[in-house]
Amino acid sequence: MYELLKTDGLAKRGRLHTVHGVIETPVFMNVGTIAAIKGAVSTTDLQEIGTQVELSNTYHLHVRPGDEVVKKLGGLHKFMVWDKPILTDSGGFQVFSLAGLRRIKEEGVYFNSHIDGRKIFMGPEQSMQIQSNLASTIAMAFDECPSSVADRDYMENSVNRTTRWLKRCKAEMNRLNSLPDTINKHQMLFGINQGGVYEDIRVRHAQEISELNLDGYAVGGLAVGESQEEMYRILDAVVPHLPQNKPTYLMGVGTPANILEAVERGVDFFDCVYPSRNGRHGHVYTNHGKMNLFNAKYELDTRPIEEGCNCPVCRTYSRAYVRHLLKAKEMLGMRFCVLHNLYFYNKMMEEIREAIEAGRYKEYKEEKLRRMAEGE
Repeated sequence: MYELLKTDGLAKRGRLHTVHGVIETPVFMNVGTIAAIKGAVSTTDLQEIGTQVELSNTYHLHVRPGDEVVKKLGGLHKFMVWDKPILTDSGGFQVFSLAGLRRIKEEGVYFNSHIDGRKIFMGPEQSMQIQSNLASTIAMAFDECPSSVADRDYMENSVNRTTRWLKRCKAEMNRLNSLPDTINKHQMLFGINQGGVYEDIRVRHAQEISELNLDGYAVGGLAVGESQEEMYRILDAVVPHLPQNKPTYLMGVGTPANILEAVERGVDFFDCVYPSRNGRHGHVYTNHGKMNLFNAKYELDTRPIEEGCNCPVCRTYSRAYVRHLLKAKEMLGMRFCVLHNLYFYNKMMEEIREAIEAGRYKEYKEEKLRRMAEGE
């Protein structure tokens, strides 16, 4: 159940009650594609840095180690040793990202595994079955994520098929949640809005899927090649047509600036690989913009990555030491940068929630953007 606690303009401060605990929104979900955060970050680390939700990937876990294996081990929560909510995406994004390895049909998608080339079929029912085996808190509906440059005819056909698939997902999820051997009988289902950069297709699709009374609604198919201006334009058009009394999730986005802008437009769930991916390359986020710790100017810098930051790294270590680790290709340096970045994102979401509660979100957003743009 989702509680809408406060609004500030379109910005929403909410609370989603789940079988694995309460999610305070807006929230950034930390991405652990194959049940692990890249960068040697453990679930005990996630607890320490204030992570609320971990996100894992249905397709990748189906390929390896196999969802049946995870089910035999008690589900993803026991497998990872994580007692808070987990969201699993549906495999639909792989329909987009593995375009050279798949064929889309009405019944579903035929893949060749990116690991060993073996044939895989995934349709709405199979995606729900895999996610049920994983026993995540929130399952995502199986959809097609079309290219942002797809023509109108292709986009309309794709979105119509995604709607048909969503209805099949809902029916299968209801069936699975009623079975005696299902690990999580309270698994939630989020639907996904598609339509590329065509506002009218997006709005029509949002209205159609809103009628299905799902647990939450995502906006997919953005940050896949379109400009930021186009992304914000689509959010302006679409979000008002999704239920305000349900969570709104912007998939795969983004930078701190993207998140700040999207919150102002009514989005309250986010995920992105940026903090971990950039951290593995020595790029760290601060309230004064992004820093590249490989830069020579940090060689003798005894300050923490960000002064005043309470992350496990900044409490103890210097920029000079972290830079040395990165230059020496020590895994510890990469780990430190990822930990700091995830803490920064989690802390920013906490600040966002406080700003909405105080009725000063717009001022907070503008001040945060100004400080990050100015740099050190």
